[in-house]
Amino acid sequence: MRIGVTYDLRADYLAMGYGEEETAEFDSEITIAALCDALTSLGYQTSRIGGVRRLAEKLVAGERWDCVFNFCEGLKGVSREAQAPALLEAYDIPYVFSDPLTLALALDKAMAKHIVRAYGVPTPDFAVIESLDDARRIALPFPLFLKPVAEGSGKGIHAKSKVANARELEQVAEELLAQFRQPVLVETFLPGREYTVGITGTGADAESLGVMEVIFGDKATAHGYGYENKEFFEGRMTYRLVEGAEGKAAAYVALAAWRALRCRDGGRIDLRCDANGQPSFIEVNPLAGLNPERSDLIFIARFRNMSYGELIGRIMAAFHKRHPALPAP
Repeated sequence: MRIGVTYDLRADYLAMGYGEEETAEFDSEITIAALCDALTSLGYQTSRIGGVRRLAEKLVAGERWDCVFNFCEGLKGVSREAQAPALLEAYDIPYVFSDPLTLALALDKAMAKHIVRAYGVPTPDFAVIESLDDARRIALPFPLFLKPVAEGSGKGIHAKSKVANARELEQVAEELLAQFRQPVLVETFLPGREYTVGITGTGADAESLGVMEVIFGDKATAHGYGYENKEFFEGRMTYRLVEGAEGKAAAYVALAAWRALRCRDGGRIDLRCDANGQPSFIEVNPLAGLNPERSDLIFIARFRNMSYGELIGRIMAAFHKRHPALPAP
């Protein structure tokens, strides 16, 4: 079976002049090589495609694949993660991971929170700031937490993200609006523990791979699992598997959010606990990182004594369950 792989290679964008933080969501050659090796070991014939423009060129030129492992983040627009799967749907090519609607909703953190709240999933109270006038009208009680509404890899989260008063709120909102040129999500700050939950499967078949606590060390940037803490995690962050009643409670919330947003095949849900230890939905990662050396989903798999190849195998098994007419290799 011939499987194409869509992705954005970070080195390509750095060579074009984009910055380190701008390209934080994109993948390294290590990731693409490990992914293709894993798929090959599962019996697939892999074909590297690249980003959405390369995908479009190949489709127009007549190239086809039995299916596509869509790992393409996109560069421009709030719906950038939806661009590649939308093209694949137009050409009737099955693909791994979530559909364009889910990917667009997931990237817009405020819209994702509206959906999960409508399904009864706990999430902190929030508002969206599109201008400084909006910032001046925020009526939520302090402390609050601010971040760009549609970024990944912790971009825009730093030591000043937690604000204690209206002056700080307006200052941080102004900085984020100018830097990222998109609305700012402001939400009630939850003071409890932070978890990320790995999930494989779709709908009723979805299950928790494991619940991992994200622990901030003395050298970590305060208050949030932001870009610096993610990119330079060694010496800043430690991780541990959460089991027992706490793990079950976190997995329950994560799976409820996963199903509400109709995520597919594999990914992660980020949670944070309130002062009473109750976990709440923060955001979803339906295209979670798969770097074999540094991605949270891989760390969770390792806690479960699961190899990289086994994790990719579980993701592909979920994909084939959605496409029973498509023969597995």
